[in-house]
Order: sequence, then structure tokens, then C-alpha cells
Amino acid sequence: MISKYFYGYNIVAAGFIIQAVSIGAMFTYGIFFIEFQSEFGWSRATISGASSLAFLITGAIGVLAGRLNDRIGPRVLIMASGISLGLAYMLMSRIQSPWQIYLLYGGLAGIGFSTHDVVTLSTVTRWFVKRRGMMSGIVKVGTGTGQFVVPLIVTILVAAYGWRNSYLIIGGVILVTLLSVAQMMRRDPQGMGLLPDDAGDEVSGAGNRDPEPDISLRAAARTSQFWIMCLSEFVTFLCLLTMIVHIIPHGTDIGLSLSTAAGVLSTIGGMSLLGRIVMGTANDRIGGKRSLIICYAVLICALTFLQTANQTWMLLLFAAIYGFAHGGFFTVMSPAIAELFGTGSHGAIFGVVLFSGMIGGAIGPLLTGRVFDVTGSYHTAFIFLIGAAIAGLILITFLRPLQGANERR
Repeated sequence: MISKYFYGYNIVAAGFIIQAVSIGAMFTYGIFFIEFQSEFGWSRATISGASSLAFLITGAIGVLAGRLNDRIGPRVLIMASGISLGLAYMLMSRIQSPWQIYLLYGGLAGIGFSTHDVVTLSTVTRWFVKRRGMMSGIVKVGTGTGQFVVPLIVTILVAAYGWRNSYLIIGGVILVTLLSVAQMMRRDPQGMGLLPDDAGDEVSGAGNRDPEPDISLRAAARTSQFWIMCLSEFVTFLCLLTMIVHIIPHGTDIGLSLSTAAGVLSTIGGMSLLGRIVMGTANDRIGGKRSLIICYAVLICALTFLQTANQTWMLLLFAAIYGFAHGGFFTVMSPAIAELFGTGSHGAIFGVVLFSGMIGGAIGPLLTGRVFDVTGSYHTAFIFLIGAAIAGLILITFLRPLQGANERR
């Protein structure tokens, strides 16, 4: 007898596409960063500030999106964010003043980015248990694919049609794609008469799976583990989102062409594919704490090497090492939270942890842009990132499993 196809794989495929489109679009900001400087003469702090606002709003709305995903499921949320993100990018083709980039990219695009992680990954945690890390990794491979492919495509579009028409094209693709893919999303397998991991066709055929923790957001907030995860995410995003925004300007500063600098960004995306698969699979075997320690160790090595990377091959090597850590971090956090707190309130808990990260992600690029405007160099800012990564590594060593966490409180 041929077993039926498990719908959970559709959830993974949809999450892959959502991540590829949303984060691929986010990664293009460094390319347009150079165009804004060239056409308008705006400072790096001004341009960075719009991305920082977008990250902050992404995190804030992500808290609400996580709570709503726990209650109503992902389909409507992905549709709403797709409309917001698509319109933001299309309207970016008309900007003339800094306030417009803050409104459109910082505000409207920030809302559009808010669901790509908390909704897709929280949904995957409900559809899979035994293979949760692996399936989260596959979804996040979509992010790496978008990071690798989209900047290269956008570089070609900008060269051929200019940055304004490129924004219009990207916005249209985002709108159509996310509205279409949203139709595949479902909150959980129980709503379709299934069990996680394809454990059976009917809920009545329940297996003998050990019960997971089921901790509410209120109860989680009373634990040290919750605040360790929040602070860890703050530090992680401070480092990672600074790289997303500033690595292309840094590359052009040391003599790389725009297309070569975009290639560095794409290398980060390409190598993050490996980090997502390897660390997602590792998370299933060694747990979230050890996986995060590995990611921090690799990140510290990459940022340390960046201090001396002043040639093309060196920057590409940095991108390869850093990309592994980048992909690993974004894959491990969601299953690590489920490992600690369960899935009953995963969206709400994950949303708050992501918001903590986005605060760091808002501060990092803005502070780095300001440091560059004052000193004319990224050196001081990059040293600060090394210190932040070391602090994150120390912090995560204090993470311990919850005791007696099987009942909702």
C-alpha cells in the first residue's frame, strides 16, 4: 500500500519560498545603498537608519504576528505581509527624500518582513518534532537561496534598467509570489486530521510520543532561559544585520566593484545554505545550546579575520566562513526555543525573542553607519562586533533546560 503524501512537506516548501523572496529582497538593500549615496548624497547614517527602522518594526510587528499565528494560523498573515512588502518595494521606485525611504522601507517594508521567520518557522515546529531542526534548516535554505540569487539578479537589473525600475520589478514579483504561496499554509497538522512527522493519518491513531513542554509566554518570561535567549538574539542580530547592510559599502571602500561586492553578499548567502543544513541537522542530535555555541565560535573567527581582509579573495573567504555561522544562527533559534518551551505558545515566545534580536539589528547598522561617518572607517565598529559575539558566546553557556516544564502555566 502506498502511503499518502504528508502535507507537512507543502508547509516546508511554502516556507522555503517565503524565506527566499522576503530575505532575498532584504539583502538587496546594500546594493541600493550605493545607489542612494550616488544619486542623493545622503550620509551612511541616514541610509542605515531606514534599515534600522525596518528591523525594529519587523521585530515589533513580529510579536503580534507570532501571537496571531498561534490563534488564527499563517495564511492571512502571509498574505497581509506580502501586500505590504510588495507595495513598499514598488513605491520605493518613486522616492526623492529621506522621509520617504523611512516611511516606505523603514515602515511598510518593515511590516512586510515581520512574518517571514516567526510565522514560517513557528508553523514548521508544529508540523514536525523528530525532524524539526532538519525541516527548519530546509526552510532556512530558502533564505540562503534568496541571499545568493537575488542580489546577483538585482545587480543585473540595476545595470540594465536603473534602480527605480528594479524596485518596481522586485515589488511586483514579491506581491504575486507571496499572495500565491500563502494559500499553501496551514496552522497545524491536527486541523487536517494528521499528526506531526506523518506519525499517522488520523489524530485518533496517536503515537506514544513523549510529551513536550507546554509553557505560556507569561510563564516563560519568569525564567532565566527566556531572557538568555532574548539577550543572545539581541547580540546575534546586532552582528548579523550590520553585515547585511554594510558589507557591500565596505567592499567598495576597499576597492571592489559593485558587482564584486554583491558577489561577496551572494557568497554569504551561498555558504549559509551549508550552515542551515548542517546546523539544522546538528540541532536534532546535539540540541540547541551546543549548536548555538558552534555558531558563535565560527562567527567570532569570521569577524576576527575580517579585520585583515583587504583583498577580494580575503573578503570572499570571510564571506564563506561568516555565511556558515549566519545560516546556522537563523536555523537553530526556532527549534531551540521549541526545545525549551514547547510549541503551544511558540509563536508568541519566538516573536518576543525575535523582537529582542531586531532591537539589536536596528542598533547595529545605525551605530556602524554613524561610526563610519565620524571616523571614515569601519574598523572600530567591526572590533565592537567581535566583542559582542564573544559576549553572546559566554551568555549561551549559561543556558540550562527547564526543570518540570511539562505543564502549561
